[in-house]
Amino acid sequence: MRPGLAGQLWTRAAVRDLIAKLYRARLTDQGVGKYLRRWGLSFQRPDKRAVEQDAEAMRVWRKETWPAIRASAKAEDGEVLFADQVGIRSDQVTGLTWGAKGRTPIVRRTDDRFSVNAMSAISTKGRMHFMVFTETFDADVMCRFLDRLAGHFDREVHLVVDGHSAHRSRKVRARLADHPDRIKLHFLPSYSPELNPDELVNADLKRSLPMHSRARDQAQLAAETRRFFHRRQRQPHIVRGYFGGSHVRYTLE
Repeated sequence: MRPGLAGQLWTRAAVRDLIAKLYRARLTDQGVGKYLRRWGLSFQRPDKRAVEQDAEAMRVWRKETWPAIRASAKAEDGEVLFADQVGIRSDQVTGLTWGAKGRTPIVRRTDDRFSVNAMSAISTKGRMHFMVFTETFDADVMCRFLDRLAGHFDREVHLVVDGHSAHRSRKVRARLADHPDRIKLHFLPSYSPELNPDELVNADLKRSLPMHSRARDQAQLAAETRRFFHRRQRQPHIVRGYFGGSHVRYTLE
């Protein structure tokens, strides 16, 4: 068996050592980099994929499930939204900063840790709906979000979510059964966050929270989170852009 690259990441050093084993040729890291670029490769941050991800379920979603949802919504003049929940902690540090070499920059934060949670839903048309809350996300919170979401539409909503236990709970199923023509839930394949454009909202939120100061209490953190969502609601072009970063072409056309 011929030797190969150990691990899943290609580095110049790893490729250099492989070339030495296979061809007994010694190259510098700079030389390896030139060859890699010449071969059409670039140095990238890899996406993460769960080993539990089901490739067949992903294929079925792309080729069958999503087209069926899209066709149903279009025929009924319905609205398709993708939803997800996110937690924001007071001790979370996002972003990068310049600093003196050999001296790690310091971000000041309070030891009084607190957090808020949010749930958002975005549509291919650039609409965004959200709810900020402080309690743990559970079936009660999900039902409250569904009620609020239904109040914004006079037509059926197709809501795409992941397999969180709250989404599949008996209480949520009962709430949906009481209003069968208001909201339909559709579930993404397990371990496939890259199929949900709303995951990009979560990442955008964490990047966008103020860097020059930190929230001093839960109320301030909640207010900053709401300001982010209100700002994005006024920027439908950015909301539509989240769909461009997903791994499926999500349109109703």
